[in-house]
Amino acid sequence: METATGLYYVEQHSPSMRFAYRVRRPIFSGKTRFQKVDIVELDVFGKTVFLDEKIQSAAVDEYIYHESLVHPVLVAHPAPRRVFVAGGGEGATLREILRHNTVERAVMVDIDGEFVDLCRVHLPEWHQGAFEDPRVEVIHDDARKYLFDTEEVYDVVISDLTEPLEEGPSQLLFTREFYAGVLDRLSPDGMLVVQSASADPVYADFVASIARTLEELFPVVRVFWAFVFSFQMPWSFVVASRRVDPALLVEKEVEDRLRERGVEGLRYYSPELHPAMFRLPAYLREVLQKGRVLTDQDPYVYPD
Repeated sequence: METATGLYYVEQHSPSMRFAYRVRRPIFSGKTRFQKVDIVELDVFGKTVFLDEKIQSAAVDEYIYHESLVHPVLVAHPAPRRVFVAGGGEGATLREILRHNTVERAVMVDIDGEFVDLCRVHLPEWHQGAFEDPRVEVIHDDARKYLFDTEEVYDVVISDLTEPLEEGPSQLLFTREFYAGVLDRLSPDGMLVVQSASADPVYADFVASIARTLEELFPVVRVFWAFVFSFQMPWSFVVASRRVDPALLVEKEVEDRLRERGVEGLRYYSPELHPAMFRLPAYLREVLQKGRVLTDQDPYVYPD
């Protein structure tokens, strides 16, 4: 959108809300086989990625999202050696996983190889060379198909996927059937973490349904959150486990594990913050009681 004050990128956040961001410099705009990709430099957020015209990641605070997605679950696991990532195209999720010296293998399966290649070129600040790490294998395939076909067992599975838009590539990766397949691929102490979108007072039905669906399968399910400035709202994550409860991990345990694993350079996640991330406000606890079980026949469709 061109105005008297410059060029703006307009995002339709929901049917009732629209955000406009002033663009300093366009970097890339085009379509892959699976989605529309825009990479722009914004006045406030710096370099920013939009997929299907929805904000995905911004230089100003991508570390908040990626550290929150990765470290609470990896720290809670007693010895994460094999990690699977569904999605994760920017490479920043891999970057955070590889901070843990216990990790011997990280498999990232992202269906959109064209987008991953764009990230390799345009987002070096995000991946910081993680794609070239010898512990990493990057596969361009459907993450559900890959998990269902493989015999490999993982200690941690990380779902770093776009929200399930109608006819989008990730719709059936947020269902009971998919999570049952994940459970089959987890080790005895195995854990799953899902980025589950907004935790605000209005649009929290998605996280509620993710949590409710996972409760059908896993003995331990916990919701945690972080405020992501570029998303302009609190953001939720759901962790599910066979037996480890990350919400019970105390500050000293987190501190010891980060030190033992050589994890350094974190800008958001910390031993002091870990327990607080699992403390939820009353409105969110109330909303979480209203989720529904998502299935292949009745998946969640995010509002355009």
